[in-house]
Amino acid sequence: MVSPERLPRWLEGFAERHGTTTSEYDGTTVTLTAADGARALVEVPFPPLSGDLVAHAQRDRTVGVLLVRLGGHAAGVFRGPRLVTSKVGSRQVHGRSAAGGWSQQRFARRREGQVAVALRSAADVAVRILLPHVLDAVVVGGERTAVEAVLADRRLEPLRPLVTGRLLDVPDPRQAVLEKAPYRDVWIRVIDPPAL
Repeated sequence: MVSPERLPRWLEGFAERHGTTTSEYDGTTVTLTAADGARALVEVPFPPLSGDLVAHAQRDRTVGVLLVRLGGHAAGVFRGPRLVTSKVGSRQVHGRSAAGGWSQQRFARRREGQVAVALRSAADVAVRILLPHVLDAVVVGGERTAVEAVLADRRLEPLRPLVTGRLLDVPDPRQAVLEKAPYRDVWIRVIDPPAL
């Protein structure tokens, strides 16, 4: 991952190390092929690409970020790199029980109830924080099943088409985690030149 601000220098460094590059865009990825055969696969943030890759990556957008893990959630709206509004919350969700019999079933029902309350709380926060804004995109992170369950809430239907990019791998959502979420970063995979 490379921040939009560091992307120009990264591209220059790739060309310095591997030689002149050519580029090809397939709708989601810019593939840079260098003179020595090395390739860099650059995932276009907030596709489709409009114009120059660096200018596209650095363009200020209004982006909603939704982070959900069982027991914790965070939602925020960023304008460019600046967080303009946010809300973070948590709900207790007990781990799974190894006990057997009736107590295990009772514990499982209680845990299911806690999970439902936690996910509903996360959806409520997303509705309150994200929906009032005109967003260019939504970036999500946390546990995939938890994020999908929250986005399944019918109130969040307008946000679903705006979800873009990879699922961010984040720890328990706290204010500091939200503030540092790499929602603008550019994902790059380098493939070394073929061995001679």
